[in-house]
Order: sequence, then C-alpha cells, then structure tokens
Amino acid sequence: MENRLKELAKQYNHPKYFERDPIIFPRHFAQKYKNGEASLQDVEISALLCAHLAWGRREMIIRDCNRLMDEIDWNPYDYITAGEYRCDMASLHRTITWFEVAQIMSRLKEFYTISASMEGLSVQDIRERIFGRKPDPKAANKKIHMMRRWLVRNDNIVDLGVWKTISPAELIIPLDVHVHRNALTLGITSRKSADITTAMEITDYLKTIFPGDPCKGDFALFAFSASEKISNFGLGVNN
Repeated sequence: MENRLKELAKQYNHPKYFERDPIIFPRHFAQKYKNGEASLQDVEISALLCAHLAWGRREMIIRDCNRLMDEIDWNPYDYITAGEYRCDMASLHRTITWFEVAQIMSRLKEFYTISASMEGLSVQDIRERIFGRKPDPKAANKKIHMMRRWLVRNDNIVDLGVWKTISPAELIIPLDVHVHRNALTLGITSRKSADITTAMEITDYLKTIFPGDPCKGDFALFAFSASEKISNFGLGVNN
C-alpha cells in the first residue's frame, strides 16, 4: 500500500488535476505576488475565503468563488480594508450567506490593523478570531487545514509555499469526506468520526510514508477511489 500511495501522490500532485479547483484563486494572487503585483495579504485572504467555500461539487465551488472575487473586484486586501461589504442574507454558496462572509471580512479587517499576516495564527486562532467559531477541541477544521496546506507546502507544483515559517511537517491532513472514506477503505483508520483525532491518526500514518511532508499524501488519498475505478477498466496505474 505504501508504494501505491507514493505512486498516486506523484501522479496527482500535478497542476492538470487542479485546473478546476478552488486553489486556482489564491494561485492567481500568488503569481501576481511573485511579480510584485499583489500582496501576501491578497494571497492569504483569497485562500481563506475560497477554502471556506470549498464544500460540495467543484463546479459550484468554482462558480461561487468567482462570484465572490467579482464582488471584491479581485482586490481582496483593498476590499477588506475599505470596510464596505455586501452584507445580506442571500446565499453566496449553499448555506453560506453574504452576511456570514461579511462577518469574516470584518474580523479580517480588525486583525490586519494589528498584524501583517495570518501566518502566525494557530488553527484555533483562525477558527475563533477570524471565523468567529466557538472553541471545539474535537473539530477537524478541514477548511483551515486545507488553507494551511495551500499556503505552506513549497514543492512549487500545486501548493503555493508563500508562508515560510511553518514547516510542512507541522501540517495536518484536511479531513474531507473523500479522504476519510478512502483512509477507511485502506485501513489507515477505523474511526468513523471525522474529527481531529481521526485527522491526526491519518496524518501520523502519512508521516511514515512522506517524512517531513505528510500532506503530500492528501493527493493520494483524495484520488484513490477515482484511480481504482480507472484501474479496474485497465486505464490507470497498475495496482
């Protein structure tokens, strides 16, 4: 199984599988940041907001991330600091309303008056200070861990690597339904609860395969079920 996961991670850690994925929005700003045309704040704000919408079908996520970027005129930091947000109860994405996003933006505005980057915030800090959620020691915080993967991993392939003081070794797997299901199928975990204990158990296993970079295994676990279906028709990587 270890070799299989290594093969899948190598195969699916490739930009062609992420052309219609919410990471394309912070990647847009990361490229501009490298060219001196955007700020680090633009990158991390877009990552946080698009990770927050990363729930459900990809085409709907991309559609609604585009709606959000259009609303903020593709200038995340300037829009945040201006403080004039769309703030109504209409749906932006599924049950996420413009009001909810405006509240997040308001907390971001307050945060950026005292700090230049979210990089120094812990997962719980982001949950409580930015998203305004109550403390929950059992929560998997999938969206926050996804954002951190995007901003920290630095292999210059899919993830962006703009946060430099956090090691990829510190990251925890973003525990979405696909990763959890595939980890159960593979016997990496037997825990049915999608909580932080399960996320840590999967992460600890991945550390043995990808030392120093456990979230590289995110690509393998997310792709496992799809790759197995392809392989069963003789079109994919050999098992």
